[in-house]
Amino acid sequence: MDRHDDPHAWLNKHGDYLYRYAMSRLHNEEQASDLLQETLLAGWKGYDKFTGQSTIRTWLVGILKHKIIDFIRREIRDRKLSEAVENDPTSVYFNENGSWSEAPNAWKDNPEELCQSEQFHTVLESCIDRLPEKQQLVFRMRDITGDDTDSVCKSCDITPTHLHVLLHRARLALRKCLEINWFGQGKHS
Repeated sequence: MDRHDDPHAWLNKHGDYLYRYAMSRLHNEEQASDLLQETLLAGWKGYDKFTGQSTIRTWLVGILKHKIIDFIRREIRDRKLSEAVENDPTSVYFNENGSWSEAPNAWKDNPEELCQSEQFHTVLESCIDRLPEKQQLVFRMRDITGDDTDSVCKSCDITPTHLHVLLHRARLALRKCLEINWFGQGKHS
């Protein structure tokens, strides 16, 4: 058994094998090197917990496998987030830290009076028509017709989370459209 293997010799004894193992999974020299270093560091830190039920190499490969899995999960999570931000039409409204790039203006109009204005309804309808089809549908069902979340989700075959994302995007786009086409134009005065 390798129980008495000297941790200072691990790089020379197991480094090439662990590096090739990481390369075979990641196909990236820099990432493979980084994970090899993290594995050896974790092994050195946790050496007192090594029970000797396997060889040192097998134990280190186990640590490396977990490091690779964690790395891949982190990559996928980060990639999905950055792709989502890139593809999100509302991302132009926010900075990198998630705060407003330009805060929305406060509307001074009375909402009850706006509901009575045919001219406002015409502009609102025009703005709704500019939304992507799915956003239009859920916005009309949920916010105009007043359908509950469950019925909208069943009708559109979406999850409640997806519904809320669609509604959020629709509302942001409508707000911007109304700021430009109604509040910014002075049409209501």
